[in-house]
Amino acid sequence: MPKTILSFVVTTLLILLSSSSTLAESPSAQPGPEKAPTQSTRPETTDRADTKRPGFLSRLLNAYLDDWKGTAPTESEPKYRGFSPPESSPPFPWEYWPYGGSPTIGAPDTTETPLMHALHGGPGGDAIKASRVKVYGWVNAGFNVSSSHDDFNNAPAAYYVIPNSFQLDQVTLYIDRKPDTVQTDHFDWGFRLTNLYGLDYRFTTSKGIFSNQLIRDNQKYGYDPVMAYVDLYWGQVAQGLNVRIGRYISLPDIEAQLAPDNLTYSHSLTYTFDAYTQTGIVATLKWNDHWLFQLGFSAGNDIAPWASGAKPTLTACASYTWNSGGDNLYACANSINDGNYGYNNLQAYYLTWYHKFSPSWFIATEAWYMYETNVPDVGNSAALEPNANGAFCDPGQDKCFAPE
Repeated sequence: MPKTILSFVVTTLLILLSSSSTLAESPSAQPGPEKAPTQSTRPETTDRADTKRPGFLSRLLNAYLDDWKGTAPTESEPKYRGFSPPESSPPFPWEYWPYGGSPTIGAPDTTETPLMHALHGGPGGDAIKASRVKVYGWVNAGFNVSSSHDDFNNAPAAYYVIPNSFQLDQVTLYIDRKPDTVQTDHFDWGFRLTNLYGLDYRFTTSKGIFSNQLIRDNQKYGYDPVMAYVDLYWGQVAQGLNVRIGRYISLPDIEAQLAPDNLTYSHSLTYTFDAYTQTGIVATLKWNDHWLFQLGFSAGNDIAPWASGAKPTLTACASYTWNSGGDNLYACANSINDGNYGYNNLQAYYLTWYHKFSPSWFIATEAWYMYETNVPDVGNSAALEPNANGAFCDPGQDKCFAPE
């Protein structure tokens, strides 16, 4: 067992390409048609106008300054469908009680990052804005002071596993487009590709996706495409149906891997062993303002469909919201299969309750149960998969049932 850790953690979040902004954009808004040029319009008029436009770097710097000072321009209040957002982001990582596997159905995409604001103000900006494609990211680094020593001896504490050190946790780059889930009368689509480099790849790695960096080579830093999926959204079905296909973040949990989505720099001990991502398909149906249902199939926890050990895995979740959005219960059977020992083949069940006290205070409470069967004893190293956990079995047992 690692030594008891008395750690004081300091994190610095340097937003390179994205920071939370109050500039709102209605996803359904489309720019008006361009006026046709008249005979009196000379091409050089446009050229002279473009030369007077601030350069890209100037627009980007001004966008950051406006964002940090809180003076960024705002548009009209965006439309939303259903209960009002119970919280605000910032300072919290989300406005609506979170659930995975889908954009928040009924919520508009209100983020306008400094980079996109700078691009929208330049040549071709109207076309970029109309596409609703966004590019953003961040750099997240931190250090800790600990009574432990040597590499990774802060474990099982996460994510600051290397004691008494400064670490580059995350360098991320997002490219995404969110479907318009406010409307209920037509089909829309979206996608996301999330690139992550840093120490935190050790927790997000999925077997079969650049996993030799960790499983074979145990690299300190590595790259992981944490999310790579498409969203297909039908607004005409009930109050909205979204189907996500690809690699996505595991559905339940208060905590999250990506820095702006997480409440704290460190993570709970149970989250260290939890599922991080799944590769498959998940459907999310908003039945009405109270009920939401989810059903999915994947290759298992943190494993690609083509990797050895992948097996068909069921996900089933239901969410009930009441008290005008102030309370939410989210029950989720995140991974159901035979439960036999494999690469993070956890059978996991969750129940989360969110409650809003006031605009400044809320509580999030989660109960969960996880287990695997036929897990090799930690002393039976020959039977253990690389980077997969063993169990503390009773004396004389090579394998055993391992609950959490």
